[in-house]
Amino acid sequence: MVSTLVFFAIVGLLIIRSSGWPVVRQSFFDGEEFALAFPEILSKFGRNVFIFCVAEVLVLTFALLLAVLRSLPGPVFAPLRLFAAAYTDIFRGVPTILVIALLGFGMPALELKGLPNSDVFWAILALTLVYSAYVAEVYRAGIESIHPSQVASARSLGLTRGQSLRHVVLPQAVRRVVPPLLNDFIGLQKDSALVAFLGYTEALQQARIIQATDFNFTPYVALALIYVCITIPQTRFVDWLIARERTKRQGGGEL
Repeated sequence: MVSTLVFFAIVGLLIIRSSGWPVVRQSFFDGEEFALAFPEILSKFGRNVFIFCVAEVLVLTFALLLAVLRSLPGPVFAPLRLFAAAYTDIFRGVPTILVIALLGFGMPALELKGLPNSDVFWAILALTLVYSAYVAEVYRAGIESIHPSQVASARSLGLTRGQSLRHVVLPQAVRRVVPPLLNDFIGLQKDSALVAFLGYTEALQQARIIQATDFNFTPYVALALIYVCITIPQTRFVDWLIARERTKRQGGGEL
């Protein structure tokens, strides 16, 4: 702890004593600008919360379906496995900002009847498509971690393959992958700021508006502080879950 404090103290002194520090402080750490911008940005942050909460529910549901399709055995389910594999490969390979741009600008431009023109709708859909590919792989890892003997035992008790998956495999698999799922949820929270690319006035767009008006970058620092305040507690909660799961496994191994 002492060495860490000394290290950051030295780094802080080097920054403060640099010749360009007064300009940087005025441009990024202006107290008056922070006091004016923070409430406005915080008022728009509720839109980000709505976006990533709705997207997270959709991601958890659709990703689980993809993982189940990917794990179906037998040649008859080969097309479904191929579809799930192709989906995860494509949407993990394309940057999220491109998916948001293609859907947010491209789909309304088609002017198809019945399709919504809402920026929020297409942003949520884009985030759902991208993050479902990542979360599906997390689910699949959890499903494959269940020993085949448990499925065999369930089948010997008269359960069908679908019942074994629903009542034996999935409950254990989901419980094992809760920590990585929460990590993906934290990433989704931050990527909700990409909605600003479509012009929707959420927290990042509000910070950009204030910055363009006042010619000061302090609003971005205010927004960064908001994200840090909500993600650090969640990160520590994930660490606690991982430690608890490790303790349970070690205790079970000793028994």
